Amino acid sequence: MPQKHPKRFAFEGIEPPRNAEVVIGVALVTLLVLILGALSESPVWLLGLLVFLPAAASALCTVRQTKFVAAWIVLVVIVVVLLRHGDGRSWLDRSLMMLLTLALGAASVYACHRRIRREDAMLRLRSTAAAMQRHILRPLPLLTDDVLVDGAYEPVQEDRLVGGDIYDVVESPWGTRVLIGDVQGKGLPAVGAAFAVIGVFREAAHREPTLTGLVDALDTSVVRHNSYAAQTGDDERFVTALILNVDAHDEVQVINCGHIAPHVLHNATISTPALDSGVPLGLAELAAEPATVDWFTFPAGATLLLTTDGLTETRGADGTFYPVTERLTERMSLSATDLPHALFDDASAFAGERGQHDDVAILSVRRSPFR
Repeated sequence: MPQKHPKRFAFEGIEPPRNAEVVIGVALVTLLVLILGALSESPVWLLGLLVFLPAAASALCTVRQTKFVAAWIVLVVIVVVLLRHGDGRSWLDRSLMMLLTLALGAASVYACHRRIRREDAMLRLRSTAAAMQRHILRPLPLLTDDVLVDGAYEPVQEDRLVGGDIYDVVESPWGTRVLIGDVQGKGLPAVGAAFAVIGVFREAAHREPTLTGLVDALDTSVVRHNSYAAQTGDDERFVTALILNVDAHDEVQVINCGHIAPHVLHNATISTPALDSGVPLGLAELAAEPATVDWFTFPAGATLLLTTDGLTETRGADGTFYPVTERLTERMSLSATDLPHALFDDASAFAGERGQHDDVAILSVRRSPFR
């Protein structure tokens, strides 16, 4: 089943202007420079202002548009220099200006070629990484005999390859295990750590009867991944995570590995269970005590909301943090399916263009309708 929510931040490179916009812009700038030159009685020297147009085009336009701008500027400079041959300027100065204009035009076209190739290569790399991530993160919703899990996952990709947030749901003999986590860092190295955690989670969730055993296996997977990363010169990673076990009972088992605590929405109230926060996965050897299991009530009809710090650390343009509890209270009437998407949309609007909005995963967990 495809994801319901479109990705807003996919990398697409720089959107070039339309051809008409390029022609009009170049014509206006050329006319302005010629008018200023005529008024100042130094048109040849003011032509130097035009040589910056191809450089600007190389950063914003297509190769064909950049060639047009460069050819136009070379033509204008040559024509003006030849027509003003009687103003007392030496031919050496004129020749140098024409050669400089030609050289800068050629350099701009070359720079545009390089930029387009780099953007194409980055687009292919990001598309490949995003496809890898889509294959390992199963599309929502996910249904088991115990729970129905839905949500929104939105990696922000404007200046990074892919996001570092992870989630998974596994139906085991001891109940449904739910994982939500956040890998330190972004990009392909973070995806490697995410693959390691999710792969072990899917296997160990069926093998380990206790959550502590499952968490130990996840921690070992991150440590092992870091040892391989060190051999290739990559940075070590840790993973904050929340691991839950939901079965037919009203209480949920949970181990918090340095992650954000869940919210329980029930009967128009919002509560946050008091959980012991352990160290992130990959850092267990630094902890004074082993991971411990907490319990909290998850009654029928309640919604369990899990999120990564991309939501809680969203900031508006004035630097204020996104008020999660307040916005949750305003949206209590929404269904568990619509709530995660509504929160993401609201957080995006809260951040706006000048705020801070990071990758975010938001999961809603409900008791299975078949129970």
